[in-house]
Amino acid sequence: MRFAATVVLWLATTVALAAAIPAAWAQKNVIDVDGYAALAQKAAGDPALQSAMASELATHAMALIAERGYTVDSSLVHGVASAYTASPSFPPQFAQANRAAHRWMFTGADQNAAPWVVDLAPMLGDNSFQQMLNNFHVRVPATVPVPLTVDVPKTLRPGKLRPLAIWGAWASIGAAVLTGIGALLTLAAARGRGKALTSLGVSALLVGAGGWAAIEVARRYVNDALNHTTGDIRQIADAMVGHGEGSMHQWLNLTLAAGGVLVVFGAFVAMLGSLREA
Repeated sequence: MRFAATVVLWLATTVALAAAIPAAWAQKNVIDVDGYAALAQKAAGDPALQSAMASELATHAMALIAERGYTVDSSLVHGVASAYTASPSFPPQFAQANRAAHRWMFTGADQNAAPWVVDLAPMLGDNSFQQMLNNFHVRVPATVPVPLTVDVPKTLRPGKLRPLAIWGAWASIGAAVLTGIGALLTLAAARGRGKALTSLGVSALLVGAGGWAAIEVARRYVNDALNHTTGDIRQIADAMVGHGEGSMHQWLNLTLAAGGVLVVFGAFVAMLGSLREA
């Protein structure tokens, strides 16, 4: 009976841990606006993202110049844009633009603002661009909205993920608490502490390995979602997703490492127990 109870508690702990890790990661890096902005700012250092963003900015800068009746060498504008995206000014401004995109999805702010857009005006207003644009008597508009999707699917509406913003933190905390309680009850119910620690280490190893596999499966669905974007926006989104995956992989690697430590420590405790009994 005690063994059966231990097994049930171990299974419950494993399930809770499998929910706690992705829930905590999502809350920190996706649902929380500051965490998402930090992820975007880090991704802004990716050369692929910088190149795509430079191309997008150059396109809009040339359009503004054309509106004034001037022609300009595209390589000159692209060079200025590339220098900007490689400068220290770009990451915080890119993060700020992503805050607005996050707000549209998670809070439903600006309900009438459709489709899903980001404003490039702050970037085009940077000194890197302003010096060139002044030569063509161009004044950057108050807003330069760029749609993030070619077509907005019916399932993608302002505030669609608002429930996650409301309950996400509670869900991640609850999963973490349940994991801790389950681990303690498993240790209390088990006959041998060493074996219980080892089994909890196995739980972490299973969750870590399962998480890696789940990311590979989920990538197909993420790609389907990204198909609503094209061109430079698609490349930017791909880079953002890639950095998100990298961050999740780090969490899973830490989970695997913790599991390995628990397995070794549990085996050591079990060995000490055997020596004492002898």
